[in-house]
Amino acid sequence: MRILPKEDLLVRMQRDLARSLAGDHASIKWAMVIDLAKCVGCHACTVACVAENKLPPGVVYRPVTEEEIGTYPNVRRRFVPRPCLQCQNPPCVKVCPVQATYKDAQGVTVMDYERCIGCRYCLVACPYAARTSDFGEWYTKGTPEEPGKIVGRAACSDSYERQPAKEYGKEWPERGRSSPIGNARKCHFCKHRLAEGMLPACVTTCIGRATFFGNRNDPGSLISELVADPRVFVLKPELSTEPAVYYLK
Repeated sequence: MRILPKEDLLVRMQRDLARSLAGDHASIKWAMVIDLAKCVGCHACTVACVAENKLPPGVVYRPVTEEEIGTYPNVRRRFVPRPCLQCQNPPCVKVCPVQATYKDAQGVTVMDYERCIGCRYCLVACPYAARTSDFGEWYTKGTPEEPGKIVGRAACSDSYERQPAKEYGKEWPERGRSSPIGNARKCHFCKHRLAEGMLPACVTTCIGRATFFGNRNDPGSLISELVADPRVFVLKPELSTEPAVYYLK
């Protein structure tokens, strides 16, 4: 009897995503699960996020922290990816003086760059340090003005940075001129990709299949199964922020 190859979890998550998007969008509540036993600390998710959202120096949506567990000589390291936890009771929303940070109908905490005044109250309020501020930095700043040289700051070397970001389904203009420079920035579960029926960039690039995503209101989805796993936990549960990003021990 021929044994069929096991289905890649990405295929199932993509199928779950398509099913949710084909149904009632008002019933969707996006969630993410990260299996710490599978994370190898490769930072592929961090790099993918930077590339997808055209993030400048100093802005990171998905850092990966390292923990040392145990006592010598029985010591091991654990890697903990930490995107915005999309709290259902988010402190950052409460402190925003202009309502530039708010919860959308699908449970994602989002930014309105047009309203943000750059006060950075939300950065201070977030107990997970999941927000950064865009000060308009360039990776190519200070490099030689040598036309045609890849290492120079000619069009061929900084064209990546000049491409408009597509966050929230809008093409933001060339950097250095307007928003999101001067604004607070954060992970938004790649809402622009979800709108096109694609999983978040960090999910699709995880080499260990340690990151899972889906609609937790869909009882038949992989994400619903994982949220019910007895190994699941959230960061800082004592704060009652009710994160939508869960971890597996």
